[in-house]
Amino acid sequence: MQGDGQARRVMVKRPVAAPTVKCHVTGTPRGRDSMAATYLKLLLMAFFWGGTFITGRVLAQSVGPFSGAFLRFAVASVCLTAIMLKMERHPVRPTGRHLALLLLMGLTGIFAYNVLFLKGLKLIEAGRASIIIANNPIGIALMAVVFFGERLNILKVAGILVSVAGAIIVIMRGEASALLTGGFGRGELYILGCVASWVAYSLLGKLVMSRLSPLAAVTFSSAAGTLCLFPAALMDGLLDADSYPLAAWGSIVYLGFFGTVLGFVWYYQGIQRIGPVRAGLFINFVPVFAVLLSVLLLGEPLTLSLVAGAALVCTGVCLTTLGAYRS
Repeated sequence: MQGDGQARRVMVKRPVAAPTVKCHVTGTPRGRDSMAATYLKLLLMAFFWGGTFITGRVLAQSVGPFSGAFLRFAVASVCLTAIMLKMERHPVRPTGRHLALLLLMGLTGIFAYNVLFLKGLKLIEAGRASIIIANNPIGIALMAVVFFGERLNILKVAGILVSVAGAIIVIMRGEASALLTGGFGRGELYILGCVASWVAYSLLGKLVMSRLSPLAAVTFSSAAGTLCLFPAALMDGLLDADSYPLAAWGSIVYLGFFGTVLGFVWYYQGIQRIGPVRAGLFINFVPVFAVLLSVLLLGEPLTLSLVAGAALVCTGVCLTTLGAYRS
């Protein structure tokens, strides 16, 4: 997400691209799911992605960022590969240019994003981190204008401005003097780096999915990122994994399976069933769940700036999503 919100790249696609998410790719049960079940899966997806901030913060306290990221995606890669082989009997094999793009996706969205994610969560609260990362769709929308010629309209512009204002409120903790008093530090920079990494991953994914299915793109990039993480993880204490506390192992399983595999599959099932715009709106629940869980499970304070920032970011993402649909 995905952590941590992994499929947010659909924000850069126009609605006509939705048919590329085929039923056999996502495993949508062709009519067996009721509409209520589809919405429940999307809500659970948002809940799982929100939970990645809590489990990520727990993991970051006892496991190095490279080791934690490697183990998370080792779990995810095995599960995603099994699902891809089951759902796609003859998956397209990436070659040439697409292999290079998949490697870049692994380096940005898997390697860089998740190392920065864990580094940031070791230093700042899970709730604050989730609000900052919730701006991923905003960054994607802006870069899509630059690199793919996507058009800006009034809804997109309004959404971008509102969402950025919300992020600033959260980063500054509602105080304009925070920059001068140490309220903005390395933790916030790491999480902003997550946003930049995910934007790059999403734009690369748009190119890769001209040939590969979304499931194949994520599976191959996950495997590439896992391989890139392995040498760094060895130097980061991976060989001492038998000494990790039980809470760390629970966090790894949660991040790898629930936060990555189930979240991804259910999200694309939702896109296939109800379309990218309505499915994408469920992403707005991710920071809400993250903040609530951080208060309930980690005892983090629920401040006015956090609530106001969350409301603005969610509103901004919603406006930008609707703006993308109307482009």
